[in-house]
Amino acid sequence: MAQARRKRRRPQIDTRRKKIDCSFCKDGKSVDYKDITMLRKFVSERGKIRSSRVTRLCGVCQRQVSVAVKNAREMALLPYISVSRGKS
Repeated sequence: MAQARRKRRRPQIDTRRKKIDCSFCKDGKSVDYKDITMLRKFVSERGKIRSSRVTRLCGVCQRQVSVAVKNAREMALLPYISVSRGKS
């Protein structure tokens, strides 16, 4: 006497991508390598460029920010590494 097995339903997961509210696209601003105060928001304390998940930028603006940070570093407006390794 085989019992009929009941199938369990998996909870449905929303697979749609969330729309990113990009601050540059929303305000109509442009990315400029000379605006150091704006660029410092997108660079960590160690000098790394933050990801788009952290900064909440769209892909196009994230690429513009990364290019602007690299240009600002090349022009010596931003440091490559902000924190020294050994504190004595």
